[in-house]
This record gives sequence, structure tokens and C-alpha cells, in this order.
Amino acid sequence: MEDLDILPPLLIIIMAAAYRQHLRSRRKRRTCWTRPWILRRQEHGAHHSLIKELSQEDHESYKNFVRMTKEDFTELLEKVSPLIVKKDTIMRKSISPAERLSLTLRYLATGESYKSLSYLYRIPVPTLSLIIPETCSAIYNSLKDEYMKVPSSQADWEKIAKEFEDTWNFPNCIGAMDGKHIAIRCPLKNCGCNGRVSDGGVFANSTLFQTLESNTLHIPPGKPLPQRNTPVPFVIVGDEAFPLKSYLMKPYPSRNLDQNKRIFNYRLSRARRIVENVFGILTCRFGVFKQAIPLEPEKVERIVLACCALHNFLRTKKSSTEYLGPGMVDEEDIENGSVNFGTWRQEIGNDLPGLTQQSGNRSSNDVREIREEFCDYFNTNGQVSWQWDFL
Repeated sequence: MEDLDILPPLLIIIMAAAYRQHLRSRRKRRTCWTRPWILRRQEHGAHHSLIKELSQEDHESYKNFVRMTKEDFTELLEKVSPLIVKKDTIMRKSISPAERLSLTLRYLATGESYKSLSYLYRIPVPTLSLIIPETCSAIYNSLKDEYMKVPSSQADWEKIAKEFEDTWNFPNCIGAMDGKHIAIRCPLKNCGCNGRVSDGGVFANSTLFQTLESNTLHIPPGKPLPQRNTPVPFVIVGDEAFPLKSYLMKPYPSRNLDQNKRIFNYRLSRARRIVENVFGILTCRFGVFKQAIPLEPEKVERIVLACCALHNFLRTKKSSTEYLGPGMVDEEDIENGSVNFGTWRQEIGNDLPGLTQQSGNRSSNDVREIREEFCDYFNTNGQVSWQWDFL
């Protein structure tokens, strides 16, 4: 009887010991926290194998992979490295700035999924989800002061206006404006804000609108157009989606227009074509915009800023020829009165839709008189010999 009384406690002890051993074995198995194929990243990952081979053996394929020459990549790497370099630990070697930059450029150029890049670079998806937004921020922050600098003085704005007049025959113009919708996957938590903001509300809620309204950009005071007497403000040119303002010119509504107004619309469209081409090239060259981006809005903003900075950077470098490509940009054929549209228009389709025309954008008489002054100028003192061929 005594042996029978002792048996249950012994069973409990044995079972408890077995369970502890089971837990230890599970914990031991979990110490293998990285998949074996990922551990071989420095031997077989794309940056350490494929990109290295391309940089040594096939420069054209290298440029196609990272979308720039090796020299331009090196220059960009020097700029972003201080912002993305990490320290090695006793557990593992950090991912180098060069690898972080190359995989980010590949993502921006192709829009590949994080999972696809994970296999290519042998880097876990959670790590990629940290690296890419961080590197996008580093690209923008290292390039913005040189390649996306906002004019800070009246002299800066006057220089831009001179370039617009020389290139596009549009005096007192300091920029061209457009707006595009960037598709993103619906966030897991969505309060219904972004998708409910109208196209008109997008501009009205922007920092640019606030600074233009408050006149805090140091834009010079207005002056008469060449060979004219009436002072008019310096303006930005936009399309029908934007309101007519003293600082923002838009076309006349395309209903029953006389020839003078059609001439104005052509001259404004001609000056604004530059921004159309920029958005088209961005979409063609950065495949991340060709599909809905499955990231949070804050990370998408980093991507957009990085791509804009890279566009301006590449346009001034050796990579410019490959970046644009033959026939990509619109070209005006003045002799035949036609425009040879750039190849980007066929490539992007509706990947980056524009803002829709807003109704009810009523403007004051003073603002309409500014547009009338431009209109009269383009039909008299400021006419160009070919403009009637484009009507």
C-alpha cells in the first residue's frame, strides 16, 4: 500500500521532467534564427555575386540593373553612406551601405515585391522593409540641397523666369505645375481620409499652396511683359485641375474659344509640357509607380521624394543618356506645326493618372485681367511666327 501511495508523485515528477526537456529542445531548435540560405548572402546574394560580375564584365547590364553607371553609383554611394552605415556586431556582419543602396535602387527601378528581392539579395523581408524606406530618406536628404533646392531669393526666381522665357517664350513664368495620383494598397487601418480628399483639396491642403497664398517664397514683385506697360505678377502655369490665381495661370475653358484664347492656351500648354514629360519619365524609369505600392502612406512619400531627387541627379550625370533614351521626350516640329510625342506616353498608359478638372473654381476680375494681359501679349508683342500652325 505504501508503494501505491508513492506512485502518483513519482509519475508527476517524471512527467514534469519530460515536459521541461521538451521545452528545452524547442528552445534549442529556435536558436537557429536565420535560414541557412540567407546565411550565405555574402557568397551568393545578388550584391556579392551578380552585381559584382556585371560591374567587372558587362557595364551595359550593370547600368540596366541599377539604372545608372558605375561612376554615378559610386558618387551617390559617397553621399548616402554616412546616413545608412551600420556597425558590425559580435553576432553578425552588418549589411553594407553599397548593398543597401543597390537593393533600394533595384526596388525603385522595378517595383519588385519585397519577397522577390529577399530571394535575390538573400535578405529577410522584415529587414528589407526597414532598409528600403531608410535608404530612400537618405537619398532624398543627401541630394535635396543640390538637386531639389527651392529658390530662396528674388534673383533665383528671376533666373528661372529668364530660362522659361528663353526656352518656352513665356515671360514672367517661374515654373510649371502638375499633379498625379499615386496608387497604394489600402492600409490595414484607414480612417477614410486620403481617398476622400478631392483633387482640388489636394492642392489647397499642400504646403506649396499655403506659401504661395501667404507670399513667403520671396517671389519678385510683378513687372510688365516685354514691350508692355501693365505690370503682371510672376506666375506658375498649370492645367484645368487647378484654380486660376494671380500666381497661377490655367487655360481658358475649351468651349467656343476665339483665336486669341486658343493661342493663349497653346502657349501655356507649350510651357507646361515640361512638367508633363517629367512625370512621364519618372513613371517609365521607376517601375515602382506602375502598380499599387503595398506600403504605408508615410513610406510611399519617402519613395516619391527619393525618385524625384534621383531624377534630377541622373539628368546631370553620365547616366542621363541611358536614363532618358532616344525619343522619350516630346519634341516640337515647328516647321510642320506638330508635336512628336515622347515614347513615355505609350509606355505608361494610365499608370499615373492626373488630377481631374474642378468645377466652381471662380476667380476674381483682377485675376482674369492678368490672364487677359498674357493673352493679348501672345497675340501681339509676344507672338511667335509658328503659333498659328499649332491651332
